[in-house]
Amino acid sequence: MNGFSEAAGLWAAKTFGAVAGSAISLAYLLPSGRREAALRFAVGVVCGVVFGSAAGLKIATELDIAERLAPGELVLMGSAAASLCAWSAIGFVMRLLSGAGRAHDDQAREDSE
Repeated sequence: MNGFSEAAGLWAAKTFGAVAGSAISLAYLLPSGRREAALRFAVGVVCGVVFGSAAGLKIATELDIAERLAPGELVLMGSAAASLCAWSAIGFVMRLLSGAGRAHDDQAREDSE
């Protein structure tokens, strides 16, 4: 029974970390609309849950603190970091593509004149 509660705790830490990373990123990189917000939220949570353990272990190893943290802390930290990075990357790419689309439209208008 202890293994089940530990696994449930790690899943809860992954989920909470992924959602927290997504929420933190909203504070400094606001989405331009509901569709972008929903996409970035979904990608952030999925990346946080999927890559949380590996990211947490990598961060803790690089900082030389892995032996001082509990597994739940590693997963929480990694999930938040993976989610935060995913949100930032999606926001950057969407704004880049949006700018490229506007530049293409402007060029097409100039060519037609």
